Amino acid sequence: MTANPILGTGVFLIGGMAAALYLLPFRAVKGWAYETGWLVSVLAGWLVFPLVFDVCVIPDLGAVLSQGGWPVLARTVGFGALWGVGALCWALMVRYLGVGLGLAIGAGLCAATGTLLPPIVSGNAAALVATKGARIVLAGVFVSLVGIAFVGAAGRLKEGEMSEVEKKKSVAEYDFKKGIVTAVVAGFASAGINFGLQGAPVLEQAALGQGVNPLWAGMPVLTVTLWGGVIVQIIWSFVQHRQHHSFSDYLRNSNAQPSTFNLQLRNYALSASVGLIGVMQFFTQKVGEPLMGEMRYISFAVLMASAIFFSSGVGIFLGEWRGTGRLTRVSLAFGILLLLLSFVLISCGSKA
Repeated sequence: MTANPILGTGVFLIGGMAAALYLLPFRAVKGWAYETGWLVSVLAGWLVFPLVFDVCVIPDLGAVLSQGGWPVLARTVGFGALWGVGALCWALMVRYLGVGLGLAIGAGLCAATGTLLPPIVSGNAAALVATKGARIVLAGVFVSLVGIAFVGAAGRLKEGEMSEVEKKKSVAEYDFKKGIVTAVVAGFASAGINFGLQGAPVLEQAALGQGVNPLWAGMPVLTVTLWGGVIVQIIWSFVQHRQHHSFSDYLRNSNAQPSTFNLQLRNYALSASVGLIGVMQFFTQKVGEPLMGEMRYISFAVLMASAIFFSSGVGIFLGEWRGTGRLTRVSLAFGILLLLLSFVLISCGSKA
């Protein structure tokens, strides 16, 4: 397959947009405990959709998975479970810090660890600086991290400028301390998704051996990685259901008046859309990787940087930065400009 890094970057931008938007439908879910909607989203987006897609594009999914063997499958699921812990904190991070600030800090840490560590751990660190193009790409990665730092600094300035009442107007559960803790955990643990997605090339080769389009060859790896996250989410959700006595959410309105029944269906649809939109960020990563050629290791960095870029725009649209001072807005704007510059550098480096 002919590499096309520009097209690959465009695919990652779609994934970044999905990462910035996927939690928004939760705002319209009514009458459910948080864990109810979250579990519905996980089952729809992380479990059902990947399996259905795999069955549609892979002639013999079972044979592909058997090629990996238990050690590969267990390791991939394990990295997915680590990401599952990060995903829980990711959602909490957004609840406490808002879309703009939360994703900037969490995705920044995630981009750094998820992009730079896999080549180092696998013994391919030299590839990061092997050619002029690779060095330009690496520079683009670091520029994106600097941009992330400026966006994070804007959030810290916001903390000191606004009263608690003003903060909670745009982020109802705003709590900077809780948000920072969950963002740090989310940033590091969520990098497990990239370790999982890069850790089972044997599955991709097996898919290619069945004549699968190279764009879809990475889907079995994504599916197995997501299984680890699903296991963690199910355990967490059931613990929360037990504590909050919220098991009845799933059926509570099934025999009620039509308007209530419609609301119940609406909750299911909205929650499922969260999972389907959210999984697109990793779906696009595996689709875009073949287009990047030798530069596929920077896929995760581009995805995370674009997520921060779009989330910053969403945060502005939602009024999360309303009432902040000039220095805060300048820091935010400069950070976004650096993210745009990083996209240019990565694209140019991929062509060098």
